Amino acid sequence: MRIHILIADDDPHIRTLLRFYLQKEGYAVLQAKDGVEASQIMEQERVHLAVVDVMMPGKDGLELCREIRDVYDVPVILLTAKREVEDKERGFLSGTDDYLVKPFEPRELMFRIKALLRRYQVVAEELIRFQQTVIDLRNFEVRIGEDIFPIPRKEFELLALLASNSGRILTRDQLINRIWGVDYQGDSRTVDVHIKRLRERLAAADDLSIVTVRGLGYKLEVRDR
Repeated sequence: MRIHILIADDDPHIRTLLRFYLQKEGYAVLQAKDGVEASQIMEQERVHLAVVDVMMPGKDGLELCREIRDVYDVPVILLTAKREVEDKERGFLSGTDDYLVKPFEPRELMFRIKALLRRYQVVAEELIRFQQTVIDLRNFEVRIGEDIFPIPRKEFELLALLASNSGRILTRDQLINRIWGVDYQGDSRTVDVHIKRLRERLAAADDLSIVTVRGLGYKLEVRDR
């Protein structure tokens, strides 16, 4: 799978520069000159990560970031020429995952993109299949046999992360960082509560289970039927 990166910036020089570095790293690049065009691209194309300038005409970067977070939930890096703490606060409140102040080193942006893609566990398939259970990453659905089960967004993200790493132990800190972000202020009990709810929702799935590894974290185990 080729990873698609969206660049939303009204400065054509920035778009050209970032396209050069991203293509050099093997990414497919989608470009938008403003937030409105970026929204249209998000509706039509599969986007794995968005690099968004804050100051854009029509729909600014903060509004676009909120839309991406509410509708698509892909990682976002905001670009801005402002350094004030208040501006950063507005960015993170809008749902951005990272924040970079212009002028910046393109190599630093590449490092941050790779880190976010690792955190979000971008996977090659849109369906994670087990014997009986199917996790639909595009439609945020879980199908067990012929039945479709609605699962709240954070619980779905947690399940998808465990499923894409089935058999591997993920610590509570790893789960918090990848699902809630490194700036999350809560504690690890949040993970425990979501795991408990997931187990209740997946009671009908006899081909997999979420196992507690005492003192470490959780892993998803596949059962032979």
